[in-house]
Amino acid sequence: MKIKILYAHEKVKKPVLSTVILKTNVPLNILEATVTPSKGEMVVDVPASGRQLEMVIEALKAEGVEVKELGPTIEVVKDRCVLCGACVSPCPTGAITLTMEKLEIDEQLCVRCKACVIACPFKALSMATTS
Repeated sequence: MKIKILYAHEKVKKPVLSTVILKTNVPLNILEATVTPSKGEMVVDVPASGRQLEMVIEALKAEGVEVKELGPTIEVVKDRCVLCGACVSPCPTGAITLTMEKLEIDEQLCVRCKACVIACPFKALSMATTS
């Protein structure tokens, strides 16, 4: 599950992620981060589900940060996609598979690097909004 974490000014200097990792014993992978002295935003992959995922989200909220669950990472405009495969090779994690009928993106493998979006000559792929 990918989540977006929003830090307020007073929480930026606090080790929120390491505290949550120690409390829950769930490793968190930072996929995107923007941290300034006044605020912070991170997109984090949480390799957990069910009660374990709930514990991570509760622990983050207990640290005083806002948490938003994210939906799909990459959006495919089906009427623009011609199944050319230009997006498959640049993907560093192998998250994209292509058949004669469709393009599939494995949300668990996608790390939001945007390599597929940049590679698509038909502009059929875009990053899903994280707001």
